Amino acid sequence: MIDLHGYGPSIFGGAILTIEVAVLSLIVALFLGLLGAVAKSSPHFIPRAIATLYTTIIRGVPDLVLMLLIYFGGQMMMNNVSDWLYEQYQIDIFFNINEFVAGVVTIGFIFGAYMTETFRGAFQSVDRGQIEAGIAYGMNSRQRFTRIMFPQMMRHALPGLGNNWLVMLKTTALVSIIGLADMVRLASEAAKAVHEPFTFLIPVAGVYLALTAISEWGLKILERKYNTGVAGLC
Repeated sequence: MIDLHGYGPSIFGGAILTIEVAVLSLIVALFLGLLGAVAKSSPHFIPRAIATLYTTIIRGVPDLVLMLLIYFGGQMMMNNVSDWLYEQYQIDIFFNINEFVAGVVTIGFIFGAYMTETFRGAFQSVDRGQIEAGIAYGMNSRQRFTRIMFPQMMRHALPGLGNNWLVMLKTTALVSIIGLADMVRLASEAAKAVHEPFTFLIPVAGVYLALTAISEWGLKILERKYNTGVAGLC
């Protein structure tokens, strides 16, 4: 039995926080990914240009730099806005960026770019003949999306979405650098306090491995669901 020297409950709480950050970041990333994919597929230049700029910048800048830039840079920008409001209009407002919100938004923003490319490729893989058949049957745009486009798109998108989710799960460790008390930060502090790094970091690695295993099991279930009826894939 591993002796965690009384730090076990706090590290367990940090593990719950890590899961919360990962799940909420996934929701943000999926929303931005769908939005970006639609924009990149738009016949209009402006949304295509904005989406392309977004994915290019995010995929070209390291995640750590973006985390520091959004958290610390964002706080400085908010402070400058607060000072300007007070000088111009005597409005005294203090903005404070919460570490949890900053972590979720940053990770979701980063992986939204990767989700954009995943969804865009999946949308392009859907047979246009099926969409035209839906139009011929009199389906409206919502019915075509929910009954034809989305199920077909998910079959092609799931491998990429699964990979992005697993990478995102590990990326949540970055929130420790902005002061959020996730399990990595708590384990690191406990390891420094008692000078036993393996005692705390090995269980943390085990938690990430367990979350990865559960995620892969869930992804296989989803793949079987969306591959139902497809020859050679079931």
